[in-house]
Amino acid sequence: MIPAHQPLAGITVIEIGSSVAAPFAGPLLGELGAEVIKVENPAGGDDARRWGPPFWHDASATYQCLNREKFGITVDFRDPTQLERLRRLIVERADVVVQNLRPGIVERNGIDAATLRPLAPRLVYCNMGAFGRSGPLRERPGYDPMMQAFAGIMSITGEEGRPPVRVGPSIVDIGTAFWAVIGVIAALRRRELTGAGCEVDTSLYEAALAWMTVPAALYASVGHRQGRTGSEAAIAVPYKAFRAGDGYLIIAAGNDDHFERLCRVLDRAEWIDDARFRTNADRLANRAAVNTAIEAVIGEQPRSHWLDALDRAGVPCAPLQSIDEVFEHPQTQALGMLQRSPDERFTMMGPALAFDGVRPPFRRTPPRLGEHNRAVFGAPDEEAARDAD
Repeated sequence: MIPAHQPLAGITVIEIGSSVAAPFAGPLLGELGAEVIKVENPAGGDDARRWGPPFWHDASATYQCLNREKFGITVDFRDPTQLERLRRLIVERADVVVQNLRPGIVERNGIDAATLRPLAPRLVYCNMGAFGRSGPLRERPGYDPMMQAFAGIMSITGEEGRPPVRVGPSIVDIGTAFWAVIGVIAALRRRELTGAGCEVDTSLYEAALAWMTVPAALYASVGHRQGRTGSEAAIAVPYKAFRAGDGYLIIAAGNDDHFERLCRVLDRAEWIDDARFRTNADRLANRAAVNTAIEAVIGEQPRSHWLDALDRAGVPCAPLQSIDEVFEHPQTQALGMLQRSPDERFTMMGPALAFDGVRPPFRRTPPRLGEHNRAVFGAPDEEAARDAD
């Protein structure tokens, strides 16, 4: 019986890619039970291996956290024998291919969907390009910060009058991985029903545009072009970071009831009936006045005082934590999100979901370059014997 937390057990995925997007899709599928085989260039492998310091054992920390739950093989695309061996692996064993190579590379090497799917009609082939499969920019490569800029994310991030700011985590790369996994799982379900695989397409640009869903609606509905509001939400006030006496906390009073409770916690009940502050629409029109008034009071006490008082009053709030505080917080520990590798060498964030209360475990450490060539392809003499047959 397939465990509830391993629903993709029995599915084999070939990951052909580097950097973040395809490599992050790989462990997502692996954590759900799939066997994931990562393909790298023998001359150095995935670019992310060298994205350091810091380095963690034999590769960068970035590479290691993006490549758990995988077998690792190397294929030199300049070698026709190795390339044919990869094609055969895909046709004979793979259920899924995910790839994010530069435009044109898989086509030139005959490992694209158009070449492989006629040979393996059940294959689900997922392209994770930069700008998508059509349009004037379809042949251009791309990276996360380019897409944050091009899709408008940077135009609403940071503070007015300051230089552009990139969202810290690679949200476009990781968002593309999520869309790829959604597409792959949906295509596998369709294959269950019809017996046929398909080609799935997503891209960094499309994922970046998806992050802009609400700002796009604000513009499409009334022509409102959202600006930069720092830590603040564009559609609710107060909804931002405020500096207490010893550090920052977020107050997210997202409705009028929350604002009334906030006023009582701050001992400013007179604000409740202030015409400038009465409704969220009023507060949006008087954003600066609301925030300035709150900041003056919040700064009078330490953060712990306000967090306790706001929690008791039912006003949504949270401290601004550094990563070491995140690691140590009992909520993080209680959820079991921090997982230790089987060989005890790595501690990483686990998958953000559980099945019947069980979070998919950390099963396989990131592969060394070409670590599983023999296990996947067999010894050279075994390979030659198969060719002779």
